[in-house]
Amino acid sequence: MDWLSRLFEMMPVRGRLDLRCSYGAPWRIEQGPGGANEMPYHAVVGGSAILDDPAGGKPLRLEAGDILLLPGNPRHVMHDGGGAAPLKAHNRASLNFTISENPGSDARLDLLCGHFSIAPPHDRLLRSYLPPVLIVRASSRAGERDTAGQLAGLVALMRGEAANDHLGGRAMLNALSTAMFALVLRLASETGDAPRGLLALAGHPRLAPVVAAMFNEPARAWTLPEFAQLANMSRATLARQFQEKVGRSPSDLLTDIRMTLATNELRKGSISTGAVAETVGYLSEAAFQRAFKAHMGLTPAQWRKAAQAPATIDGLELASAEAISRGENA
Repeated sequence: MDWLSRLFEMMPVRGRLDLRCSYGAPWRIEQGPGGANEMPYHAVVGGSAILDDPAGGKPLRLEAGDILLLPGNPRHVMHDGGGAAPLKAHNRASLNFTISENPGSDARLDLLCGHFSIAPPHDRLLRSYLPPVLIVRASSRAGERDTAGQLAGLVALMRGEAANDHLGGRAMLNALSTAMFALVLRLASETGDAPRGLLALAGHPRLAPVVAAMFNEPARAWTLPEFAQLANMSRATLARQFQEKVGRSPSDLLTDIRMTLATNELRKGSISTGAVAETVGYLSEAAFQRAFKAHMGLTPAQWRKAAQAPATIDGLELASAEAISRGENA
């Protein structure tokens, strides 16, 4: 299985369209931060927008076909760039989504706003390997068979669903949002200047086999020489490449993958901690216990108890989600 499919299998992502914005200049949007397990997204389907860099850098311009993903979940501001006081916007609810409009008539913006939900602790892991702000360009001029063209077509389909209250529209929009997340990561990894993090590793032709091996065989007793052989590099070069592209060692990424799988297994009440340890590649239960506590801030038993708390909202174990994300004892 390819690494991205494996990633989604390990940590399911659910998308949701929250709002469709139809604004004429002057306009301004202030959003975030969202929920603890959320990653906001914005898809520009018409017009253009200026994003004030949440990190304080140079403002970023977004054009039609651009998709903005905010893994860092920051408060963020978008505007038309004109500097005038924005016109007041009004929201109106439709059957399957909410539309936000203002009375402006010039330089109209058509924007789809939503978020992706990733259950704890996977949200923390994914954020640590993605840039805080990610922009991909999916111009309608792209070829239909390449990833940019596929993404442009998917966003166009979302726009069509958001134009009217079709039967099953909410289900369609949410499913298309989820698919968009996968296509955004695919396209970002295919660009020549993939952002620092997991996408830069997966987009590197010699490092990609190492990433694929980790995701497909995480329980194998991998060694640095074996990874170096897969990449056709020396051990020193491999270690340096990982530090440059993701700021971590190969063993760090492998451990993160193993711990992700371990948290999934610990949700199953019928499997013992020793069996989980063996499943994710540890030779002894004690070694697994130490690694899990160091990585998660909880023992496997404590994590299992917190994860199996009965209170649920929207399918996520939110009664204990904050404690899990912070690494607090349950």
